[in-house]
Amino acid sequence: MSILSFLAARSGRLVTLKLGGARQRRTLPEQRQKSKLARTRIITLFGTLVTVYCVIFGKLVYLGMAQDMTTSSIPPAPVVAFRPDILDRYGQVLATDVHTVSMFAEPNRAVNVDETVEKLTSVFPDLDAKALYQKLSDKHSHFAWLRRELTPKQQSQVLALGLPAVGFRPEVKRFYPGGRTAAHILGYVDIDNHGVSGMEKYLDQQGLSDLMATGMVGSDALKPVRLSIDLRVQNVVHDVVTDAIGRYQGQSAGAVILDIHTGEVLAMASVPDFDPNDPKADVKGWLNRMSNGTDEMGSVFKTFSIAMALDTGTVKMSDSFDAATPLRYGGFTIHDDRDVPRRVLSIPEIFRYSSNVGTARMMDKVGMTIQKNYLTSFGLLSKMQTELPEVKAPSQPRVWKKLNSITIAFGHGVATTPMQTAVAGAALINGGELIEPTFFPRTPDEAEKTGTVVVQKKTSDEIRYLFQLNGEHGTGRTADVPGFHVGGKTGTANKVIHGVYSHKLSFNSFLAAFPMQDPKYVVLAFIDQPLTGLNHLNLATETAAPMVHDIISRAAPFLNVEPDFGANLLTSF
Repeated sequence: MSILSFLAARSGRLVTLKLGGARQRRTLPEQRQKSKLARTRIITLFGTLVTVYCVIFGKLVYLGMAQDMTTSSIPPAPVVAFRPDILDRYGQVLATDVHTVSMFAEPNRAVNVDETVEKLTSVFPDLDAKALYQKLSDKHSHFAWLRRELTPKQQSQVLALGLPAVGFRPEVKRFYPGGRTAAHILGYVDIDNHGVSGMEKYLDQQGLSDLMATGMVGSDALKPVRLSIDLRVQNVVHDVVTDAIGRYQGQSAGAVILDIHTGEVLAMASVPDFDPNDPKADVKGWLNRMSNGTDEMGSVFKTFSIAMALDTGTVKMSDSFDAATPLRYGGFTIHDDRDVPRRVLSIPEIFRYSSNVGTARMMDKVGMTIQKNYLTSFGLLSKMQTELPEVKAPSQPRVWKKLNSITIAFGHGVATTPMQTAVAGAALINGGELIEPTFFPRTPDEAEKTGTVVVQKKTSDEIRYLFQLNGEHGTGRTADVPGFHVGGKTGTANKVIHGVYSHKLSFNSFLAAFPMQDPKYVVLAFIDQPLTGLNHLNLATETAAPMVHDIISRAAPFLNVEPDFGANLLTSF
């Protein structure tokens, strides 16, 4: 290689190196510009994300603090009205809540009204198609109830229809496992689970409804409510009074069992009745004749007349009164039934034969003022106090006259409820203490604090004797149960029809206690307007007394009363 070639070649490399160096020097500003641009983009992106998240956070804060925001056309779900379980004295369930759903519609979302109506009526044939169509056709309506308290099967069937405008809301339904058995004691609730009658209404009156309205009551927060009712005994009483309606062809019937030392109601039934699970199906059965119906009790009232005569000392057990001839007062004639002896009768005979004349003469001696005071103290002239809301006040003459006093002595002129008559009868058997009845458990000590002495113990002992006498040898024999020594007093009161006493229709009752050697319970049974009875007679001894027999024979073992088949326990005074 020549020197010139070498120089030329070297010169070219230098030029190339210089040119490359120039290119390298020109890329540095470009890199810095690109780096700056990248940083700008990152900052912009970060700022954008921060801004977006700040907006989202601000919106969430706003929504959380906003008041009365309406997010749906459907009104808010109502507060579920839970109620406590109601149990009998031994823990058997009488009433409980069950979870269910109710069906509603959003008419403004209904796509095909005719199709919706057709499909719903295929599941619920009893739905009024015309009314349903009108509800769903109202495009201005956002909510309408279609059916309350569906069964799981019904809900499943509706869901299978795939109706977009139909929905469900959870609700609570009250369920009574015993059906009619204790209907008038328990009462029932309305569609919103609020108490309408019976102990259900009583619980609401004690503040339960206020708690439910606030939404502060949940199913877990409510303790069961235990009643004094013995479900086994309640079944017996309900069976007997229901059977009596058909057997004796009566209009209504009822019975009650009371603990004479505590005032506890062990059982009470009145028929016609109703099923609290579907109360509207038996509207005629809503009336509780035991506590909310009044009637003249007839000769049962002689128990109270004799008790007050003995308690005041005006009359003694050894006294006697002339019942040989009828009595005449103010144009009215008072006479005895055909089977009453026409002669002078002792106090036990007046009670045993149920003499109107003898009782009238005795009350004439006692006097109207004392009579009225005692009937008031027995609770027979005022409204009975107990937890049951359905209680009717008794009726009495506006002005008491001599004739009123005489007729009231044997059960005509004052109308009381069978329940309060039983309570007054218990006071004459338990030693003389009037105890308000209760549907909750109560001990004898608790009862003693609320009791009121109305007659002396001696008087109570004498009434016990008369009850036992009548149960063994009088009109109460058809109520006696071997081994349980049932005593009591019958009452056959003629019914007032169009202002006149009927000679064919009557209100029959029997006030009983057992076992008479050591009484623990009072039983009162009645049947209204029976057309027949034992031996084809419709008197109390052939109707009401056999009802008591049936009740005690079946219920006594549940009440822990042991039979005594010893000698006759009747002693004389």
